[in-house]
Formats: sequence, structure tokens, C-alpha cells
Amino acid sequence: MDPKLFDETITAVALFAGPDHTLIYVNAAYARMLGPRPVGLPAREAFAEAAAAEFLTVLDEVRATGRACQLTDTREPDPGAPEQALYFVYSCTPVDIPEGTGVLVVTMDTTTETRALQRYEALVSAVSQMVWVMHTDGSAEEVVPGWEQLTGAAWHGRADEDWYAYIHPRDREGLRALWHSAALPDPSNVVQGEFRILAADGAYRHMDMRCVPILRNGRVDEWIVATADVEDTWGVHLRERLLAQVAEASGGSLDEAFAAVVNVVVPELTDACLILLLSHEEWPLPENAEVTARRVASATRPGLPAPPALLNQQVNVTDTVRAVLERRTPQTFSLPAGGPVPPGLVPAVTERWLIAAGATSLTLIPLVVDDIVLGYAATSTNGDTPEPAATDIALLREILHRAQRPIRKALDLQQARRTALGLQRAHLTQPPEVPGASIAAGYEPARSANEIGGDWYDALVHPDGTLVLGIGDVAGHDLRAATAMGQMRSMLRGFAWSMGPDCPPSTVLSTLDDVAEGLDVTPFTTAIHAQLRRQPDGRWHLTWSNAGHPPPLLLPAQGAPAFLTGSGEDPPLCVVPDVVRTSHTRVLEPGDTVLLYTDGLIETATAPLDDGQRRLLRAAARHRSEELPELLRSLQCLSDRRDDSAMIALRTGETSVAGATASLPA
Repeated sequence: MDPKLFDETITAVALFAGPDHTLIYVNAAYARMLGPRPVGLPAREAFAEAAAAEFLTVLDEVRATGRACQLTDTREPDPGAPEQALYFVYSCTPVDIPEGTGVLVVTMDTTTETRALQRYEALVSAVSQMVWVMHTDGSAEEVVPGWEQLTGAAWHGRADEDWYAYIHPRDREGLRALWHSAALPDPSNVVQGEFRILAADGAYRHMDMRCVPILRNGRVDEWIVATADVEDTWGVHLRERLLAQVAEASGGSLDEAFAAVVNVVVPELTDACLILLLSHEEWPLPENAEVTARRVASATRPGLPAPPALLNQQVNVTDTVRAVLERRTPQTFSLPAGGPVPPGLVPAVTERWLIAAGATSLTLIPLVVDDIVLGYAATSTNGDTPEPAATDIALLREILHRAQRPIRKALDLQQARRTALGLQRAHLTQPPEVPGASIAAGYEPARSANEIGGDWYDALVHPDGTLVLGIGDVAGHDLRAATAMGQMRSMLRGFAWSMGPDCPPSTVLSTLDDVAEGLDVTPFTTAIHAQLRRQPDGRWHLTWSNAGHPPPLLLPAQGAPAFLTGSGEDPPLCVVPDVVRTSHTRVLEPGDTVLLYTDGLIETATAPLDDGQRRLLRAAARHRSEELPELLRSLQCLSDRRDDSAMIALRTGETSVAGATASLPA
């Protein structure tokens, strides 16, 4: 083969001969592409640079095996400028020449194709509506245009402050952090994140970004950045998350339901959110009546001052707020930085917070459930956060609207709770006056709106002066339990009266047990029924029967408090048919106190009932010298209010004060 055949070709060609691969020929194209090489020298001398080691190995392999081989290579004319790297492919083929066996090397410059392939591979891994190529010097070029269509502005080819002006202020720091993490020289380092960008209509839209680094010789040379508008998907996910979180609190109080709402919309939709409920639930609002709005839930984004504590602060509903509520349309009020807030929109404590937190706008959004305006949400933007766009307000309004189902459930539960408490308070009347003793009683509902209890107390006096005390607890925590409580208390009261003072308490409870079981009033009830007779010497004779209830507590005038267990307690009512019930007796000395109570006073979620009884003994010993109503208030502090609780107590040897009631908070 005559190598002069390649003199005029545009393809770079070199020919090597002999076991040491002496370079015997290079054409002009080779010299232009890879630089001049000294002919007549062994390859290891003609290609002495370290980067040629793999090329020399391939020459040995081709001569030894007699098979052609291909090799890719990268060369950097300037080691400090990897973006100027050149890419080549060497095709090495064994040939017969007059000097013996040789190797023909044909070289092609593939720089353009290689870079195009790198970009293509990055693109197919991050297909999107906008694609940029970002260089290490901060310059950028659009590969798939879309910036101008989205923002209404011409493409800005550099990631500087002018470019960041289109990014939401809350997202700029996070986006810079993403760029920093994308600079790591790892080919698998695909960085993904979300940010908001200012659209042509003045609203911010959520964008998903994937950044793929392009490495050349182990260094990041540029990035392929693919972005997609995910505003609709983001909105769907936000709505789903809101409904899921509100559903978790839907069985609680109205305040708890709204607390779930504000914790979702902040900080993703607004910097701060306050819920205010109206004092009047009817609609339209009465024209001449004073209507107030009460703070029930609030949340603020990180970086702002903490919101004021929720202490039932109120604001009188002004004509401006009335107009917003009557239109049922949100209204935004622009606020001067550090300036005053229009009066009467929110409570004064919130006005002060808005000024301190640098609020720039305040939006009022009516809260409508079942065509009734319950109140309104007050949302704010603060600091450099832009005022809400129409789309932001529309999404806030929709979220509040779509939350009305669990809020309606909370409203229904609240109404049921009011009904049950009204029913209970109608039954829990003031104790009677009793000569020679004082009586105090109290009832406290559970803290949670879910817990509608079935506890009761009772007291009546027979014509002969015999005093009857009773206390009970119907199983369940709903309106049905409260209704059953009313039935059980009324029946027990009726049996006690009609059967007379000579009928033992055990017989009265047995009769109640039989009737309640037969009428299927309730599946499970505990109760204590007691009779007390005053003796001529000033002592009192106590007889009681216990149907599975916590035992009475005796605070003697002299000695330590103790529980009155008698010979043991009988099973609860409506559990064991035809059970033989027992009565127990005790003589009370002047100054003794006997307390009947329900388990809500002493039972907690973290300790056994025995611990609660021991706490009751200790508390009773500390407060035994207090007046009876004050004693009950002190003992009420033992309750964790997970359950409702009732108490009724008698102290002998004192003049009754109109049947004092402990006035426990409802």
C-alpha cells in the first residue's frame, strides 16, 4: 500500500510500521488536526505526551491480534478552559506494507457531534416546556424557548439580579442553593426543585426545575436546565393536602378545624392567616345589633414575629366588614409599609402585629357554610412578598369553601354539644337546703367538643327529712349518652321518691337496673345511690349502694381521708341480670364530709385509676379546711378534662347555704 494515496484527503491519516510502531507517514490533514509529528521515530517518542498512553496500548493490541480497534480521545488545548475541549475517534487497522506489518490510523474530529449528543442525552432526561443551557460564567441560552411567552419579557441571558427579579422573593435563596448543589462534579447529580416565577399576568406560577450537569474531563462545563409549569398540579396537591389535614381535625371543635386550615395555607398561599368567627350565627346579620368577630385560629410564616396569643380578642363588625360579608367576595386592602391599618377590620392586637410585621396588604375572605356567613379569614402579605394576585385569592377562597364539609361537621358537633350540655344542666339542678348540713355540687364538661358526657348528680329530701344523694355515669360520649343520662337520672329520682325513705338504696338500684335493662335505655351505667338521716345527737346515718362506681370519699373532721368501700361494690347497671345488690352503712360525725364523684375527676390517659384515687386523697387532705364550694373547685383541678366530671358533697354539722353549687366552669 502506497501511503501517498492519502496526501490530498481531508481525513487525518498516519501509518506505523514494525514492532516499535515507527511513524513512517502522516498526511497534511493529520498535522492540521493533531499537530505535526516527527516521522521516523518510534510511536513512544513521536507521541511522548502522557495522554497518549492508551493510544500506544491500542497500537500494540492491533499488531498482536491482527484485529482493528477504535479509540475515543479528548484533548484540551487550554487546561483551564474545559469548554474548549476537542473530541476525536481513532480507527486503527492492521495493514501489510513493504516494511512488514503496520497499523493504519484514521482520525476523525467528533467535537461537534459529541457535544450535540451530550446535550441531547440531557434533554431527553428532562423534557419540558422551557430548556436552557447554563454556563459556568452565569450566561445562559434558550434551547427550547418559552421564557417570553411565560413572563412577557425578552429572554435575559444571564442569571443576575435582573433575572432573579422574576423569581418570587421567598424562593430566591432556595434557587441559589439549588444552583450551588448542581455544581458538584457528579454525572448523576440531577438537581430538582420548585420555585415561583412572575408570569405576564402579574401572578406567580409554580415551576418544576431539573438541572443536569454536563461534565467534560471530570469537571462541570455547563448545565441543561429543564423547567415545567406545574401550577395546576401544585394546586391540586395543595387542595388534597388541605382536605386530608382538615379531615384529621374534623371530629374536633370548630376552632380546631380552622386551625388546620390556617396551618395549610401558610406559608404556601399567604404570609399570615387569621380566622375570625361572628358572634351571631344567623344570616343576614341583625341591622341594629352589635356584632363582634372573635379570633379563633392564626398562623404566620417562618421569619415573621409570632402571632398574638388567642385570648378571644374581638372586634366590632364595621360597615366595611359587613359589606364584604354581604357581597361574599374577597377584598384586598393595600397597606403602607409600617403604616396604619384601616380601623375595624381586625382586632387591635392584630393591627399592632400587622404593623410590626411589615404587612403590605390585608385581604378579607368571607367564610360561608351552608349559605350562612360564619365569619371571615384575614390574610396578609409581609415584607417583600408581593400583594396577592387574583389567582392567589381565588385559590384561598376555594380552599376555604372546600373545607366547609368538615367545618359543617364540627358545627353539627358543636350544636349537639350545646344541646347535650343544655340537657345536662337542666337535669343538674341546685341541691336542696338541708338543716344541719351543707351541700355543694358541680359539673364540668370535657374540653374536647367530641366528648359529650353522660355524668350526673342528684339530691332530694323526703318529707320526713331523709336526704337522698346520687351520682352516675352513662357509658358513651355523644348525644345518645346525654339523653340516656337524663332518662336514668329521672327514673332513679322517681323510684327513690315513690319507694320512700324506708326502701334500702340497694333495692332502688335493683329496680332501676331491671327497668333500664327491660327498656334498653343504656348498655352500661355506674351509679351510687345514698340515703342520709340526721340523728338527734347531730350525727348522720349514711346508707348507700354502689353499682360499679368509684367509691365515696370520706373526709372526717378528725383523721385522714379514706374511701368508703363497705363490703365491696356491685356490678354496674344493665350488665348482670337479676344481680343481688347490697347496701352499706356508715355514721358521720359532725364536721365530716362525704364526696361522690365520677371517674372523669381522677382518670387520666397515662396512669391507672388507683393513681388517680391516691391523688384525690392527697388533694382532699390539703384542701379539707376549705368551704365546701371552694373544696370542689380545688379538687376539680385534678381532672385533665378528657372526660366530663360531676361531684356532689355533704358536710355535716353546718347550716345549709341555699344548697350551694360549686359553679365549676362549663
